[in-house]
Amino acid sequence: MEKLGIQELEQKARQVRKDIIEQVYHAKSGHPGGSLSIADILTVLYFREMKINPQDPNWEERDRLILSKGHCSPALYSCLANRGYFPIEDLKTFRNINSYLQGHPDKNKVPGVDMTTGSLGQGLSVANGMAIAGKMNNQKYRIYCILGDGEIEEGQIWEACMASNKYKLDNLCVILDNNNLQIDGTIEEVMSSYPIDEKFKSFGFEVIKIDGHDIEEIIKAFEVAKNVKGKPTCVIAKTIKGKGIDFMENQATWHGKAPNDEQYRQAMEGLNER
Repeated sequence: MEKLGIQELEQKARQVRKDIIEQVYHAKSGHPGGSLSIADILTVLYFREMKINPQDPNWEERDRLILSKGHCSPALYSCLANRGYFPIEDLKTFRNINSYLQGHPDKNKVPGVDMTTGSLGQGLSVANGMAIAGKMNNQKYRIYCILGDGEIEEGQIWEACMASNKYKLDNLCVILDNNNLQIDGTIEEVMSSYPIDEKFKSFGFEVIKIDGHDIEEIIKAFEVAKNVKGKPTCVIAKTIKGKGIDFMENQATWHGKAPNDEQYRQAMEGLNER
């Protein structure tokens, strides 16, 4: 696919945000806040950065994406649908009892999903396995693993970090969605992991800090990560939970609830105006 420019990617990210609101609104449930905060990152990955083939979802040479914070599936589903993995109209079946687009992504049912996720803390361990397999098989694909900043309170994440460093997984890029909010409040209030950058550095990662809503910074970070040799990379993306919807931004209450009719109208009008 031809690499999209910054303005085109910004337009795609706006569509992803519209799709997120549509999905959660029609389902009357879901997780809009964290989905909106990773919309720009996923847009760059799926519409510019990753080597993928929607006509052959299991192509062996493809790059892999693990959405470890699997409850933010609406953002992932939008990217997959708009890249041609499945019909866009299926997004409106999100969370329906008979739909393959459930609240957490299922690799056995959804084309383009590389790992079934939902149990927080497990994604990086699987990403390590994929990265090790790539090295053993002399494959050139890269592994991208998106973590939530609340998720890294799980101890398994740090066990996995030790393995990432031990096996010098320079084909692995961890992306931390640092929106500073989780279901019960701020990261500091619940169980602070700060300073996050120093922690990942101490576990042997190359750390890149960016504005997770600046398309140009996101692109540059992935370019830098590809040139890091002998160790894994962690891109710490400072983001805003609910980004793009004025009344949702920086509100922990929008971690996991759907907008009502009036809120849906306001959200869509705001996105259209942008």
